[in-house]
Amino acid sequence: MSELRWNPLLEEWVVTATHRQERTFFPPAGYCPLCPTKPGGFPTEVPAPDYDVVVLQNKFPSFRPEPGAPGVDGHPLTPVLPAGGVCEVVLYSPQHDTTLARLGRDTVYKLVQVWQDRFRELGAQPGVDYVFVFENRGVEVGVTLTHPHGQIYGFPYVPPIPQRELAAMERHWYRTHRCLLCELLERERADERRLMSEFEGFHVLVPFYARFPYEVHVVPERHVGSLLDMDADEQWGLAGAIHDVIGRYDALYDSVMPYMMVLHQNPTDGGSYPYHHFHVEFYPLRRSAGKLKYRAGCETGAGTFITDALPEDWAEDLRRALPTV
Repeated sequence: MSELRWNPLLEEWVVTATHRQERTFFPPAGYCPLCPTKPGGFPTEVPAPDYDVVVLQNKFPSFRPEPGAPGVDGHPLTPVLPAGGVCEVVLYSPQHDTTLARLGRDTVYKLVQVWQDRFRELGAQPGVDYVFVFENRGVEVGVTLTHPHGQIYGFPYVPPIPQRELAAMERHWYRTHRCLLCELLERERADERRLMSEFEGFHVLVPFYARFPYEVHVVPERHVGSLLDMDADEQWGLAGAIHDVIGRYDALYDSVMPYMMVLHQNPTDGGSYPYHHFHVEFYPLRRSAGKLKYRAGCETGAGTFITDALPEDWAEDLRRALPTV
């Protein structure tokens, strides 16, 4: 069962997907459902002895193309709707014990092309209002399958955080006739203290308002709304920027950094969004070599992040953390 329950206090949807309680949880050593199927071996989700980049339907989706009726009746204060949508898994490589940093920029470039393809196809489906591309990496984030992979959700609505960004960008656009993120990028380039690197028109930086330790944003210099607006050179630049971020993360403490990576793109609900600016956000979960960043009471209950270091210092640390791959 997949359903949407309305939270009237926060004015946002909560997804109830009870079947996800049964999803795969750290399978036995030697068996990974995301690895290729070995000749004569136990079948995996990829019925082939090898692959490049693979997109699969999530076996335990939060949204379903045919979700069925909700399990409870709604009320005018607390409506309930079927959680229609799409959930896909993207496998980066047949190699089980590797990372995007080790796989190289070429692999990330292929991944960008896959993201573009899935954004185009899913966004054209009726009922998909937002295509959300993301990666959770590390058991610290809650990952239960360690094979390198990401996910793509086709939301039946625009999620709250992208919606808040869109609203802020729209207000700035009509007040100043300029793009908010374009102006923020200009200020970062003029300041330089939080800039890390640049790749074919993409700037890698720690934002002035970073909430997570070593949070990084990847922002294109050209005003584009989604992956569909990028040419091949820009896709190559985006791949270089993402590869650079992950390599620096892993070099920072000489260990694989747990993080969340999210892509913010135009909604696919048929609206016009000339004020929206594509960008990628990384949220790492390690604030030092032996300490994790936890989202505790103030962040979760009040919605206010408190950091114990300066974004300028995080940027300097990441500039020094040169990737070794």
